[in-house]
Amino acid sequence: MGKSSKDKRDAYYRLAKEQGWRARSAFKLLQLDEEFNLFEGVTRVVDLCAAPGSWSQVLSRVLIKGEKIGRAGWEDKQAREKLEQHGQTTTSISGQSHELEAKQKLQPRENVKIVAIDLQPMSPLEGIITMRADITHPSTIPLLLKALDPETFDPSSVQSSHPVDLVISDGAPDVTGLHDLDTYVQSQLIWAALNLALCVLKPGGKFVAKIFRGKDVDLLYAQLKIVFERVRVAKPRSSRASSVEAFVVCTGFRPPNGFKASLENPLGAGMQLQVPEHMKAEKTQPSRTLRSDGITELELGSEDEEESKDIRWIAPFLACGDLSAYDADASYHLPKDHVVLDPVQPPTAPPYRKALEMRKTAGGAYGKTKLG
Repeated sequence: MGKSSKDKRDAYYRLAKEQGWRARSAFKLLQLDEEFNLFEGVTRVVDLCAAPGSWSQVLSRVLIKGEKIGRAGWEDKQAREKLEQHGQTTTSISGQSHELEAKQKLQPRENVKIVAIDLQPMSPLEGIITMRADITHPSTIPLLLKALDPETFDPSSVQSSHPVDLVISDGAPDVTGLHDLDTYVQSQLIWAALNLALCVLKPGGKFVAKIFRGKDVDLLYAQLKIVFERVRVAKPRSSRASSVEAFVVCTGFRPPNGFKASLENPLGAGMQLQVPEHMKAEKTQPSRTLRSDGITELELGSEDEEESKDIRWIAPFLACGDLSAYDADASYHLPKDHVVLDPVQPPTAPPYRKALEMRKTAGGAYGKTKLG
């Protein structure tokens, strides 16, 4: 977490330090969970590009410690508001509040296994297995499989003996400002993350990754649709609107018939894959679906199937997070009694370390150097 003037004005930056998160990106995963209920029934997770560890920290607190945050915390808040809106008696509200408090007690899950991978070193977290490796290199997959199941690891196989439920990736390249180039490099990072996911995900598993919305990004959606039943694009409230980042949320992992993960042939490049049945059955007529939370999803289609063959499939776009929450692009005035907090976990190997050492050698810090 940096300390630039922009960061100091960012409400989520300050809120992350107040709540003990390593980075403000923790709120992005929590808001995605509020919308898609990512952690339901999840016990085995792989966190790619994990450093500094805010997403792994969320996994540790939710799955290992059993804390009620994210979707569970949101449901508890909705239940309290519903009780107050119905105008029930004080005794009734008090009794049901005690029931909610009982449900809020820590409920750790059994047999949880979480592996975090990144090129940069990451400070340890409770219950998290950390690996320093490059997800774009094929040699990382055997290391990941061994970390997941050290007792049953088979060096001759590229498949996990006990598949995982969820693969997440918050990684992004060092942006250059050239949007087309940045989007391309990011898509290659997702390609590498998906290649790992194909080796470890169980049927019906979930995949969440950061994307850059740019030209031809719908091609990426169509490729993900081949191996996942449902693909959605989400923009959390804590993600700045001025940023091109978004998150693709894929559920219902269902690889095509005859597909086998391969290190030499990632994602079956060059193969003619069979179109999954769930894609053949896609409706070509517009349809509306009313979800349980009251949101209506609109699926657009084409009346003429022949004409729709050349039309690219575009994933539905959803905004995540409470609309009354802080605006990531807004600057908020600090109260008079505001105390500046230090980052929860300072960077273990910042890329600017050498610059700090050179400045210190030159005679000072914070821009002060010796003259002459």
